[in-house]
Amino acid sequence: MTRHASALPDDIDTLKAMLIAAAAREDELQSQAGQLQSEAATLKAEIVRMAAINERAEERIANLHMIIKQLERARFGRSSEKLDGDQQAFAFDEVQTGLGMIEAELAATGPAGERRQREARPRKAFPAHLERVEIVIEPETVACACGGCQPVRIGEDVSERLDVTPAKFRVIVTRRPKYGCAQCKEGVSQAPAPAHIVEAGMPSDALLAHVAVSKYADGLPLYRQEGIYARDGVEISRNTMANWMGHVGFHLAPLAERVLALIKEGERVYADETTLPTLSPGSGKTKTAWLWTYARDDGPFGGQAPPMVAYRFEDSRGGENVERHLAGYTGLLQVDGWGAYNRLADARRADGPLTLAACWSHLRRKFYELHVSGVSHVASETVERMAELWKVEERIRGQRPADRRAARQEQSAAIIADLWPFWEKELSRISGKSKLAEAIRYARSRREDLERFLDDGRLDIDSNAVERAIRPQAITRKNALFAGSDGGGKTWATIATLLQTAKMNDVDPFAWLTLTLQRIAEGWPNRDLDQLLPFNHHHG
Repeated sequence: MTRHASALPDDIDTLKAMLIAAAAREDELQSQAGQLQSEAATLKAEIVRMAAINERAEERIANLHMIIKQLERARFGRSSEKLDGDQQAFAFDEVQTGLGMIEAELAATGPAGERRQREARPRKAFPAHLERVEIVIEPETVACACGGCQPVRIGEDVSERLDVTPAKFRVIVTRRPKYGCAQCKEGVSQAPAPAHIVEAGMPSDALLAHVAVSKYADGLPLYRQEGIYARDGVEISRNTMANWMGHVGFHLAPLAERVLALIKEGERVYADETTLPTLSPGSGKTKTAWLWTYARDDGPFGGQAPPMVAYRFEDSRGGENVERHLAGYTGLLQVDGWGAYNRLADARRADGPLTLAACWSHLRRKFYELHVSGVSHVASETVERMAELWKVEERIRGQRPADRRAARQEQSAAIIADLWPFWEKELSRISGKSKLAEAIRYARSRREDLERFLDDGRLDIDSNAVERAIRPQAITRKNALFAGSDGGGKTWATIATLLQTAKMNDVDPFAWLTLTLQRIAEGWPNRDLDQLLPFNHHHG
């Protein structure tokens, strides 16, 4: 505001000072205005940059979600196009990695308050048994601004992060002093040497267990383990480790046989088979062998027996293998559509026929392929109707067989009864060579086995339990070949049987195997063999 002339001083020097101050103030205001304009331009540029980052992030997220949908569709595609279990897992891991990178980028470019908010997301508590290492960070000073009071502790903020100490080799030095008489020089006393699975060798029972779990449970082939150990300056050839595994497999074989025997004591058994590449002796080429898988899980119908799985290595997919493996078993067998199992249901079978139940998941996949391609409304409607069947199964899981049967008779039976005329009507109007016709004929030829679960509450709608048991072996299958074939294959089947059974019962496979090898080396009695089984580990 301009001052009135009467308010101005008469003194020239004073007036001059006022003018200089006013000019300085004007310069300051102009500088501030320029600074604000610059900050506004910077802010505008930052907004444009952030918008571009967000746009790119949204595009990348959309692309990742599209990949996820493609992967989900691939689960039910044609066999030649489907990804196996470990391929799917790898792909989903990579998608999640991509999402994590986007999240980190957005957090780094966003405001500090926003980054803090993202970090505060709730998560599952760490297991109580893990060691806690506490670090207390005190402030540089606790002096109060008032200068007169004495600050006291009023609380604290606590956060937890998961840490790891990489595994390191160590050497166990065992000394056995000798004692003798200084006078007669006879009668030397010395403690006996401890027994080991690999006598006169270098490995402890824990090292044997570590190698076995890494290979047969975690899918880490011996040549990779060789390289990892070399980084610690420990040279152990893959041939040496392979020899160790042969010893381990030999000593564990009775336990693996016992697992299969217990599986066959169940009222219902799952069965499936998968290919394994095997080195053909002398040729340097691979041949196709088979890993037959048998699982028991009574949990879905309220049974109390622990879940378990047994693998058997064979060089063929012939029915004579499953007949030998399941000799004496006459209960319920839940399988996919492979014809080798049909011979077990033959009334002329020496042990007597068992009862076959088919898998609705295998049937669903045939229709799902057509559904996602959009070429068949019949396939799409079939998939929608089948979805209701699994909703029923979710509600009755873990219930008694009688209750499961009652629910299925009340809800599922009508859905399935309507499917047959629906399919037959369509079958009469389409080409017999079409994929839809193949799917309908597949269902029709197995109708009795598919419907059996409606009348027996011990059965499941599918055989997914045994497929889950096979999936871990696919990782090892991808990563390694057998050395010499049959011996390596049988060792794989033996060790994998016990380690996978341990995992199915939430038992640490390394802890179980280490203790079990120690007990076997020390001469564990055969009469107490069942106490060594993985699901009894917590009793040991």
